[in-house]
Amino acid sequence: MQASNDLLQFIIAGLTNGAIYALIALGFSVVHNAMGIVNFVQVDFVSLGGMLMFSALLTLGLPMMPGVLLAVAGVALVAMLVERFGLRPSRSHNELVLIFLTIGLSIILRGAMKMIWGTNRMALPPLSGEKPIALFGATILPQAVWILVLTVVAISLLHWFFHHTPLGLAMRAVASNPTAAAVVGIRGGRIRLTSYGIAGALGGLAGVLVTPITTLSYDVGVLLGLKGFAAAILGGFGSFPGAILGGIGLGLLESLSAGYWSSAYKDVVAFVVLLLVLFVRPKGLLGK
Repeated sequence: MQASNDLLQFIIAGLTNGAIYALIALGFSVVHNAMGIVNFVQVDFVSLGGMLMFSALLTLGLPMMPGVLLAVAGVALVAMLVERFGLRPSRSHNELVLIFLTIGLSIILRGAMKMIWGTNRMALPPLSGEKPIALFGATILPQAVWILVLTVVAISLLHWFFHHTPLGLAMRAVASNPTAAAVVGIRGGRIRLTSYGIAGALGGLAGVLVTPITTLSYDVGVLLGLKGFAAAILGGFGSFPGAILGGIGLGLLESLSAGYWSSAYKDVVAFVVLLLVLFVRPKGLLGK
């Protein structure tokens, strides 16, 4: 009985972490599909979400839910400014040049957060209570419930946007065939701007959700972002179902290896499995 309770506890932890990785991986995939590049600023959108949430609650004194909405919207706005004034003015269409440009913009954004909020570790309160909820012999924190529920909501909204709105359908057309999309008059600038806004919102939401169960700092998104990047690769870069599968799979691998082996090696196990999968399927589990 205890063994099954432990297994359920590890699965809950894995799903919670995996949901965060999935949100970040989706952000990577959205920009990749629109621009064909890896957007390394995504890791800092996670940190910025937590920082804006901190300011919304403790500086502006907003209630919890308005604070969440303001933080997510704020990161989306910053992301669009990054695309419009950081990437679009570049005359280069070389993907490698643009990737290096995102690395530079990431460093600039991280430096700005360091100047504004400092280097001290901070803490955010959970979205609701802290009392664990009993679940079939295991426990789940209310914050973990929020993470799982809001991740499902975000994925559902993303699916609706890409399948039932003109702009979303245009973005799918660009992802499928950029040349044909340009021929029929789909505006690339608008698509790229929207993709960055969505990626920023997803990264900001991940930061808002995860920082109450971790410590908050200007660079907290770096490791989380790299794991989200790994999840996107594991599932198949550019594939939305792959990003979700990769995130959940990576979270479960981490949790189970930490529970049954050692938490000191959970990152190693996850990335070793990632390498093994890529040896067998270089384009990821669901990559085409």
